[in-house]
Amino acid sequence: MKVLEVDLGQRSYPIYIGTGLLGAADVWSRHLPGRQVLVITNETVAPLYLDRVTAALSGFTVDTLILPDGEEHKTLATASRVFDRLMELRYDRDCTLIALGGGVVGDLTGFAAACYLRGVHFLQMPTTLLAQVDSSVGGKTGVNHPLGKNMIGAFHQPRCVVADIGTLDTLGDRELRAGLAEVIKYGLIADAAFLEWLEGRLDGLLAREPEALAEAVRTSCRIKAEIVARDEREQGLRALLNFGHTFGHAIETGLGYGTLLHGEAVAVGMLMAAELSRRLGDIDGADCGRVRRLIERAGLPTAAPAELDAERFLTLMASDKKVRGGRLRLVLLAAPGRAEVRDDFDPGELRAVLETFPRAACRK
Repeated sequence: MKVLEVDLGQRSYPIYIGTGLLGAADVWSRHLPGRQVLVITNETVAPLYLDRVTAALSGFTVDTLILPDGEEHKTLATASRVFDRLMELRYDRDCTLIALGGGVVGDLTGFAAACYLRGVHFLQMPTTLLAQVDSSVGGKTGVNHPLGKNMIGAFHQPRCVVADIGTLDTLGDRELRAGLAEVIKYGLIADAAFLEWLEGRLDGLLAREPEALAEAVRTSCRIKAEIVARDEREQGLRALLNFGHTFGHAIETGLGYGTLLHGEAVAVGMLMAAELSRRLGDIDGADCGRVRRLIERAGLPTAAPAELDAERFLTLMASDKKVRGGRLRLVLLAAPGRAEVRDDFDPGELRAVLETFPRAACRK
């Protein structure tokens, strides 16, 4: 087992990375301050891992809530189901919510924990690669709105993150590839050596080699933990973690949540951001091709949806959370392994990317 620390002073917490951790209550039960525990999961994960977690919670008062699976259910209405359950059970301020599942479950559970009684405890037990390397770490919680992804939420840090690599054995190939998009992101924005490692070990990651997966999770979490520790509430540096996401969120919102997986939309978004970086002269064609080859090898989409034209993209991107004073800010590559947040780009170059980027029809 590897242990990383997210250093946030009194809100600091560990990330446990290893196999067999869901049932290892001796590792994570110390982070449960009270006896009331609500395990929140979904219809896909519950048959696989819910019994393992509840069995490890002997001595606690344990209840469960099983939600429908899918990004389209990451809504205020679904969050209200969590509030209903908590109030029916009369959970108090010392209760803990456990998020057992992927990014949707984690974001919803964290949001509910941030709101219920103005803030109660929660643990993250991510069961997808994307959640293990990204959404479970950092305290961003929230739900989607028809006009924008993750526009309603709160910063609320978990008590710990339990990343059981063994859960990736039951992850579908499409979901594994979607998670790799976020792993690739870390190499592109912050670690050129990790980017090279990914290029050499990508086949092993796709083959689910345990050591390769563990290293990818560990390094991704290390990079994110370091950034979050320096900028918890995304006032500056943390925005780098959104490389490809402004384009990607526009794709998800424009197509309807769940049409593309989050990582698939981000993969296209990273390519669009790389192309804009090239047009602005920050990277060259060889760098741009390097990004494309890695995303292609990961089996991720490389074309923007034909259903969204440039005007629709621009409208959706105008609602991005990084907009300040009416100016769109984008995370762009300064070099492979280094990114920056910019608002000084030529809007004409952005429009050119949106108008000329390869398109393909996209259906759920």
